Amino acid sequence: MFAIVRTGGKQYRVAAGDKIAVEKIPGEAGDSISLGEVLLAGDGGEIKAAKDVIVSAEIIAQAKSEKVVVFKKRRRHNYRRKNGHRQQMTILRILGVGSEQVKAAPKKAAKPEAKAEAEAPKAEAKAAAPKAEKAEAKPAAEKKAAAPKAAKPAAEKKPAAAKKPAAKKKDA
Repeated sequence: MFAIVRTGGKQYRVAAGDKIAVEKIPGEAGDSISLGEVLLAGDGGEIKAAKDVIVSAEIIAQAKSEKVVVFKKRRRHNYRRKNGHRQQMTILRILGVGSEQVKAAPKKAAKPEAKAEAEAPKAEAKAAAPKAEKAEAKPAAEKKAAAPKAAKPAAEKKPAAAKKPAAKKKDA
């Protein structure tokens, strides 16, 4: 079964399992949405009532489309402007058209986050323990020796070179 839907000012022919890129639709990757404006529905050569058809989709990703270069020029006026634009878009996977409903893939992102949160306190405790041991193991004498050297006092500095007297002029 297929349907023609309108979203973002454009029309798309969709069937179950298709992937399409449309104008940006709010939502996160993995969210399920319903494309509301169905213009036409059919199955093979038959056309069905579009009011009864529901098109469900899953958001795969939020991305940007290809760059469009906008170049403006006015002859003999030394006027050139070059700009670029990348339109926001949403990539959708059509789950079902009408009575055809396909289950969305389960979210895999939730499981790794839970593991990372459980392991974070353990990693922090391990990282903090070796630093404390190293600080205690170093004797105070070594800490003083590692301190940067102080600048030389002014008395030890060499005096400036003495200036020579000016040469005398000869009378002619």
